[in-house]
Amino acid sequence: MTVATRIRPVDGERLVSRVTALGRFVELTDGNVPAEKLDGAKAVLGRSGMRLSLSGDHTVVALAGATGSGKSSLFNKIAGLPLSPVGLRRPTTAVAHACTWGPSAPARSLLDWLGVPTGSRFTRESALDGDDEAGLRGLVLLDLPDFDSVEKEHQREVDRLLELVDLVVWVLDPQKYADKMVHDRYLSQFRNHTDVTVVLLNQSDRLAVTDVERVTTDLRNLLGTRGLGTVPVLPTSAIGLPGTGDLRALLERTVSARQAALQRIAADVSVAADELAPLVAAPASEADIDRDSIRRLSDSLADAAGVPAVVEATEQAYLHRAAAATSWPVIQWVRRVRPDPLRRLHLGGPVTSADPVASGGVLPRRRRSPEDDEPVAATSLPGSTAAEKAAVALAGRAIAERAAAAGTPAQLPDPWPATLLDAARSRLDDVPDALDVAIARTDLGLAEQRRWWRMIGVAQWAGALVALTGLVWLAVRLVMFLLDLPELPTPHAGVLPLPTALLFGGLLFGLLLSIVVRPFVHQGAKRARRSAEKKLRNAAANVAMEMIVAPVRSKLKTYAFARDALAAAR
Repeated sequence: MTVATRIRPVDGERLVSRVTALGRFVELTDGNVPAEKLDGAKAVLGRSGMRLSLSGDHTVVALAGATGSGKSSLFNKIAGLPLSPVGLRRPTTAVAHACTWGPSAPARSLLDWLGVPTGSRFTRESALDGDDEAGLRGLVLLDLPDFDSVEKEHQREVDRLLELVDLVVWVLDPQKYADKMVHDRYLSQFRNHTDVTVVLLNQSDRLAVTDVERVTTDLRNLLGTRGLGTVPVLPTSAIGLPGTGDLRALLERTVSARQAALQRIAADVSVAADELAPLVAAPASEADIDRDSIRRLSDSLADAAGVPAVVEATEQAYLHRAAAATSWPVIQWVRRVRPDPLRRLHLGGPVTSADPVASGGVLPRRRRSPEDDEPVAATSLPGSTAAEKAAVALAGRAIAERAAAAGTPAQLPDPWPATLLDAARSRLDDVPDALDVAIARTDLGLAEQRRWWRMIGVAQWAGALVALTGLVWLAVRLVMFLLDLPELPTPHAGVLPLPTALLFGGLLFGLLLSIVVRPFVHQGAKRARRSAEKKLRNAAANVAMEMIVAPVRSKLKTYAFARDALAAAR
């Protein structure tokens, strides 16, 4: 495979979009998934942002290898100067050395970011007049510390720089080319970075020509088993044949293409996206919370809020108030002495908010009105029982579980089911107060008397006045009789004296009117009960939507947006 076939152009705008999408994914999922699962993506974003902001005219190539592999000799050979110390003792290379082809000033920020010490930076600017060095203009070649160094600090430095450089050239020698540690710990980690990875069989001058081919083939096979089958394998030697011609040609083509930095970032983003993919493996939508689950939750909240008790009190209050308005006046006074069932619950007062409008039994959240900010007196409803609280918790859990099921045979991947459950529980402590306020603000329809109540009341008062007139007339006649005064002439209504007819007629009228009105009062009470139950359950549904369903749906939206962002990053 030639070097040219490996240089695949990267669309810079598309790469920036991918990096932005990965950042959006991290932003959306941060706090919703364990932080350690995002550490890799955050590191990629940090590196990518910095590298894209630095020189695009330079290509950073690192020579990485074990002690005795000859990478420092190769570094000096390519540079044409003895820049990096060469030796057999361990460790030899303690810090990274850098050689820049071209003016040093444009690469200064890049080398600062790489963390190359100032004293280990070299420049081949003076030799650029020669044709031999012109092809490497823009190259920043690093000689890394030995990755098998006994000094742990050196190993950490190698690991750090391997994440930052644009292209890695692995320098292996004939004796340790099959070292399992090299392949498993380092080379296999670059199986998704094959476009920016090169492997050298260095010190090939120590082998016979036939052995070079055999060892090179074996090395290719070893790389193939670890997903690196497309990586170029070049025999090299710093002091003899086959020399460094193929390596130099590869470096010249890489530098002239100016694609290595973009290829490295693209590969890093792909790796990060692949690692994050299991977090958003299943589709999801807020519509996946079915209405039955929401209704069960609303019913549980309604029961916990004491809606059945309020509904019963509403019916009794209607009967109480209707009787007080339509009964015979004396009975009205007696009724008014008795406690009102709703007043005992601190309900049924002036309306502070507009009635909810039913929509399929479940309401969207109401628009806030200025009255909503006014304080509302607490009701005297009894607190929720342990069973009712458990029912609310179970219904909220069911909402989270239904959302996590995502309408597919497999539920959302971890940790999203737990995240949705936490969202469903996030405002449970506020639910009792919210329910109490919702109940208190619900217009039960009894704030004002019915018009027909007043009409019946007027008729009752008229009948009472008629009876009172007859009673007073009879009382006057009785007084005159007791005082032996002349009897007043008394008209008759049929066979009955008019005073007697007025008294009993008024009383009978009030009694009959009460009997006639009673069925209508009971029917009105049942209608008031049904209306109150519908309004109260709608109020409880609003609380359920705001306090439990909305947080879950918000997390589902976050999941869906994160899934779309990751798809754009891949």
